[in-house]
Amino acid sequence: MSFYRRRVGEVRPSQTIHTYGIGSLIDMPNFSVLVLGQSDWAEPTRETEIVEPRLLSIVRRQLGPQVERLAGPPIPPNSDRPNPFDPEYNQGLPVVPFPSWVRCTICKRIAPLHIGLFSLKEDPYHPDRTYYVHENCDKVKGRPPAVVPVRHVRMCKNGHLSEFPWVEYVHNGPSGCPAILRFWEFGVSAEASDLTIKCDACGKTRMMMEAFQDGGSALGPCTGAYPHNKITNSECAETAKPTLVGASNIWFPVSISALSVPTSSNELGQLVEENWPMLEPANSRAILEAFATVGNLKKFARWSIDELWAAIETKRSAGDDDDGPESLLELKQGEWDVFSEPDPGLQTKDFKLTQTTCPPGYEQWIDRVVLAERLRVVQAMIGFTRVISPGDFADVDEIEEVQRGPLGRKPPQWVPASEVRGEGIFIRFREDTLVAWEAKLAERQKQFHNVHTEFRTARRIEHPEQGFPGIRYIMLHSLSHALIRQFAIECGYGAASLQERVYAGRTADGRNMAGILLYTAAADSEGTLGGLVHLGKPDRLARHLSEALEAMRLCASDPLCSEHLPGGDPLTLHGAACHACMFAAETSCERGNKYLDRTLLVETMSPDVCAFFEQS
Repeated sequence: MSFYRRRVGEVRPSQTIHTYGIGSLIDMPNFSVLVLGQSDWAEPTRETEIVEPRLLSIVRRQLGPQVERLAGPPIPPNSDRPNPFDPEYNQGLPVVPFPSWVRCTICKRIAPLHIGLFSLKEDPYHPDRTYYVHENCDKVKGRPPAVVPVRHVRMCKNGHLSEFPWVEYVHNGPSGCPAILRFWEFGVSAEASDLTIKCDACGKTRMMMEAFQDGGSALGPCTGAYPHNKITNSECAETAKPTLVGASNIWFPVSISALSVPTSSNELGQLVEENWPMLEPANSRAILEAFATVGNLKKFARWSIDELWAAIETKRSAGDDDDGPESLLELKQGEWDVFSEPDPGLQTKDFKLTQTTCPPGYEQWIDRVVLAERLRVVQAMIGFTRVISPGDFADVDEIEEVQRGPLGRKPPQWVPASEVRGEGIFIRFREDTLVAWEAKLAERQKQFHNVHTEFRTARRIEHPEQGFPGIRYIMLHSLSHALIRQFAIECGYGAASLQERVYAGRTADGRNMAGILLYTAAADSEGTLGGLVHLGKPDRLARHLSEALEAMRLCASDPLCSEHLPGGDPLTLHGAACHACMFAAETSCERGNKYLDRTLLVETMSPDVCAFFEQS
């Protein structure tokens, strides 16, 4: 990360999508920074381009046909002895200090950085130690004290973010006062009732708790600012709400992920697909021959120039047809087809499946187990939201464009993406057993659907009755969480490193899906530990299934947990599930810990529901 051509810290490439993406705030040791939009990023190179045609097709349908490619973040070159004065050393994610209002830790004076009251002190060899100081603090003689960012900002659910209006707030509106402001804390709780802002110039004071009353009406209408795109004003009908820099709802990434599943068993076609960024400029046979002359086609030594040229033309025409998936359902359907009916011919360096036998004792419920020894997962960011989590929606199609923060100042020609590699276990369930079980759960399904509708109505989502995943999904999702907790004990990965992909419902052509894929994607790594696939062997998987289901029978919060029903106050979209038994890390769950109910798996202290693994 860098601002003003200065390096101020480091983040992992994968974190630029789901943790510190465009529009997010990053708390540094001494100040807070805002990640700028892609209009200020360095133009991606061929080396950073990420090829995943199926995902690119979905992104284009979300952001427009002008999107040409997916690309990783700009990364400075690795070096054992980096030179902090080398311009390349300061390449990276562009950021700016935000909020720009800071507070002196001694005299309590607050002011924006741009007025020149505070000075930047940087350590080129330790960029994380960069900080600002109050040079002319009247309370200290000698070494100037450090300053810290003021923690209050304002935002709205349309993705806007702006500085807290300190001058207008303390003066109850616009004022000609020169405004010498100090921020005082009384007590140790740091609650809004203990915070006061005072103007030394005119003597006016105001307590911070007033800003949080009546839904933030004291701050007035939203300014429509997108500071990550350097837009300070735009139309917005929402009321600005005050919040803290570290609030969990200040930024949510809107991203789409896809597994790289091969679409052809032709080895040459797969190799062309993997190396398309390098081959795409070869728009004539003569250019391709030039590539071979300079040694760029060593991977294709087994094929003649004519064969390679024909494969490139096939790839280029397929791209022009734009016959990729049109929805997230179709995206998952392509993965379901490959996993549920594994083809030995569909193997690449990033995709290898091995079918194994069903775990003994579970033949009644499980139809097939497939071990994914190699997987590649690509994730692309298409925007972000504030206040409202994307997990409240059935999929990204339901998020209104006005609520999704833009990536840049103009329609993007590329979007930030990351790719990680890992391994996984795919479990396919018996359709006949599931259909018979679903017939007994009509009342529970109706209850969940009613709460689903109320939940979406309260958030003013259009067509609130739509998007319900069904009782089948809830059961599979619950089992997925139970297995994530169980696998984390032995697989060698932390629970937060395990992720899920639930396949439920109908495909576009009317076929039923019923399966779960539990996988790990090791960030910034080309290999895997192999520990997760090891647990997919029949006897081991049977043991882990039994232990996971047994753990679901009793929760440390029982009987309250087992008797919890969907709905209530506050409105919840889960049944018997809580942090003690089922909830998973944010990076693991694809639905934000919603649509969970362990009573659908096994008998608990609330035996009124027919459990899937208890039926004979």
